[in-house]
Amino acid sequence: MTVNQKIFTDLLATNPSAIIELFTLQLSTALHGNNTTYRFHSGSNLNSNGEIVWQGNSYTRLPIEVTGFAFRKGQLPRPKAIISNKNGFISAILLDVNNTTTGSDLTAAVLTRITTQAKFLDAANFVGSSNSDADPNAEYPRETYSIDRKAAENREVVEFELAAPTDLAGVRIPKRQCTRTLFPSIGTFA
Repeated sequence: MTVNQKIFTDLLATNPSAIIELFTLQLSTALHGNNTTYRFHSGSNLNSNGEIVWQGNSYTRLPIEVTGFAFRKGQLPRPKAIISNKNGFISAILLDVNNTTTGSDLTAAVLTRITTQAKFLDAANFVGSSNSDADPNAEYPRETYSIDRKAAENREVVEFELAAPTDLAGVRIPKRQCTRTLFPSIGTFA
């Protein structure tokens, strides 16, 4: 049974496993001064520290709400991420990043949404560290977005507007301009 079949079979069950959303925030050395990856989730777990282990990586509990993943006809999604600024955690990251590149505010940092189901999580998440259904490959397709801009920041939350990597200002596809000299069929009609 393939990974996708496992996920869809469980979703069609009478009592499917809970869907788990995990997030990674990847910084860039060139823009942010380091290439740190922050891993977090918005839910809770059975263990006392609230961490979820997926593919051997620990994801810290940090309230986050990301909305706007829907694809509309002819338009790429532009999700918004609202992240808790508990104990000034996000503000501290912003302060560190802005020391490297003034006014950066995590622009162009990559936020990845990883979705799986609770039954497929690593065995470390379960009592007795055993889970016969653990499968590190059982996940939905990952959704990757770049931070386009910081929309708001206060003591409670920081809000970011996200964009698909190809939907950022100054990004063209293809990266190379197509001209008639390079591609003779451009501009000709039958």
